[in-house]
Amino acid sequence: MSRHYFVYILTNNLKTVLYIGVTNDLERRLWEHKNGEVDGFTKKYNVKYLMYFEETGDVESAIRREKQLKGWSRAKK
Repeated sequence: MSRHYFVYILTNNLKTVLYIGVTNDLERRLWEHKNGEVDGFTKKYNVKYLMYFEETGDVESAIRREKQLKGWSRAKK
């Protein structure tokens, strides 16, 4: 059974805030963000619009990619 992992970037409606995350179920995770299911950064700043995502079959590479993207400047993101 192959696994899928996603690195994704979300923003708010004004595109003033960026959030980068990793999940193994992108559809579920987006639903959670859009419906404010989890207290935290995305709920506080109303971050719920998907801007970008990548898929990989390896969780370690997904986490490395997330860290790489988080290290980039906002302009590069």
